[in-house]
Amino acid sequence: MSKIQALIVDDEWNMRNLLRIYLRKEGFETSEAATGQEALAWVNKQFFDVILLDVMMPDMDGWQVCKAIRETALVPILMLTARSETKDKVKGLGIGADDYLTKPFEPQELLARIYSLLRRSSLTPLARPQDHSLKFSGLTISPEAREVHILGRAVDFTQKEFDLLSTLANSGQRVFTRDELFF
Repeated sequence: MSKIQALIVDDEWNMRNLLRIYLRKEGFETSEAATGQEALAWVNKQFFDVILLDVMMPDMDGWQVCKAIRETALVPILMLTARSETKDKVKGLGIGADDYLTKPFEPQELLARIYSLLRRSSLTPLARPQDHSLKFSGLTISPEAREVHILGRAVDFTQKEFDLLSTLANSGQRVFTRDELFF
């Protein structure tokens, strides 16, 4: 059986190191990001079973990162932050986080929450919507929603532009005539 893949997103090295130690001791495989942009790059290139996400980071805050991840993925997200006010918890859960834990925390509680998220995410795999999105190094094309995202940001396309991009992206190395493309 493969190891559980966890992404740790926190701008503080000490916190990433502590989380890495806890998770690896439990047999997890960990990847780390110190910024929101790094986190989105990781999510675009690799599958994760769970993401631990800090809120207060320099380039993009955790709220923005969570929203961007939710545009393309259903991976469980646990917000792990020093922001302990009820309004922050409500905001985090409202924008798509699956759980919210405040710092400082007890390692046993963190692990219990992670395992709970993993159980819930694996209970009904058939009930999850199929993701037919096409992903290319920062570019995500979602045919069902007719949306295009570049580095997590939505980009507007006309219907014809979207159809053309989608056709080319779905066709690999195939060469098209002009008539085939302008259907």
